[in-house]
Amino acid sequence: MKRIKKGDTVIVLSGKDKGRKGKVIEALPDAVTVEKVNIVKRHQRATQKFQGGIIEKLQPVRLSKVMLVCPKCNEPNRVKIGVVDNVKTRLCKGCGEVVDKIK
Repeated sequence: MKRIKKGDTVIVLSGKDKGRKGKVIEALPDAVTVEKVNIVKRHQRATQKFQGGIIEKLQPVRLSKVMLVCPKCNEPNRVKIGVVDNVKTRLCKGCGEVVDKIK
């Protein structure tokens, strides 16, 4: 059961991008890719399709270094899985608000 999904807004807890908020672009089993967070520069060799040079890439961030920002209280909180109206849902531990329903 994933507690952070694609499209969620998260905040980075540690590392060089500590305190930055962003939307999750991709959710992997143990990491997430967040927009405008953990950007690295890579040297790319020239090919027929690409000119070559130094490019900037997004790298994934470990799940333990990010926390979901609750849409209602707009603060970083942990997520718990609960049952509301016989449907599994993700709940904010701070305010108890339903984040979304799990299909």
